[in-house]
Amino acid sequence: MSQTTVDDAEVAKFQAMAAEWWDPNGKFKPLHMLNPTRLDYIIDQIATEFGRDPKAEAPFAGLRILDIGCGGGLLAEPMARLGAEVVGADAAERNIPVAQLHAEQSGLDIDYRHTTAEALAAAGEQFDVVLNMEVVEHVADPLAYLAACQQLLKTGGLMVCSTLNRNPKSYLMAIIGAEHVMRWLPKGTHDWKKFITPDELFALIAQAGLDPVDRKGFVFNPVAWSWAISDRDLSVNYVTASIKRSF
Repeated sequence: MSQTTVDDAEVAKFQAMAAEWWDPNGKFKPLHMLNPTRLDYIIDQIATEFGRDPKAEAPFAGLRILDIGCGGGLLAEPMARLGAEVVGADAAERNIPVAQLHAEQSGLDIDYRHTTAEALAAAGEQFDVVLNMEVVEHVADPLAYLAACQQLLKTGGLMVCSTLNRNPKSYLMAIIGAEHVMRWLPKGTHDWKKFITPDELFALIAQAGLDPVDRKGFVFNPVAWSWAISDRDLSVNYVTASIKRSF
C-alpha cells in the first residue's frame, strides 16, 4: 500500500472552501441539500447491522464511528447526537478548526483530526463504522485508500461509501449542471475521469477485503427540489454498504 493516497490538488480545492462548510447557501449547498437523504441511508444501515432502534435514546451508544473526509462535520455531528463516539478525519487541515468550533458551539464532543485513512490504519485505530462519503473520487489510488478503510474496521464492521457514477449523464449533471450552470460548486471541484461506476466500486471494495452488500442511488428531483433514495437509479450519485467479514 502506498504511504498515502491523498491527492494534494484535490485537498487544495477543499482547503479554499473550508470557511463555508456550515453555510447552507454557500459552496457546499449541494451537500446541505443531500445531507438528510445521506443520513437516512446511513442511520438505516447502522441500525440494521448492529440491531439498534433509531428511535431509542442514544441508539448508537457504544459504537465507534469514523467519518473520513469529514469536512466541517455535516455527518459527524448527527452521529454524535445519536450517541456514537465519533472521530472526524480530514486531509484538508483548514477543515478541522471549522469543524471543532461548530461542534463546541453545538455542545458536542467529537474527536477531529487532521490526518489520513492510511495514518489511522498504521496507528492501529479500529472502528465499528467507517463513513466514507464523497471521498473516493478525490484520492490518488482508490484501491489503496479502500484497503486502508478496510483495515480500520473491526470484524463485523460496516463501511458506507458514496461517490459519483461515470457516464454522460453524470458529466451533464455533476460537472455542467452543478459547476457551470447552477454554480453550486466552484468549477473544477470534480474530475469526471475520477468518477467510479457502481460495478467498479463493488469490485474495488471486494478487492480491498470487504463484502459489498447494498447499493442505492441518490436522486435529485428538480421539480420538488429534493433528494430521494432509489433502488434502481444509480446513474449519478450513489451509495454502497459493505461488511468486514471474519473470513
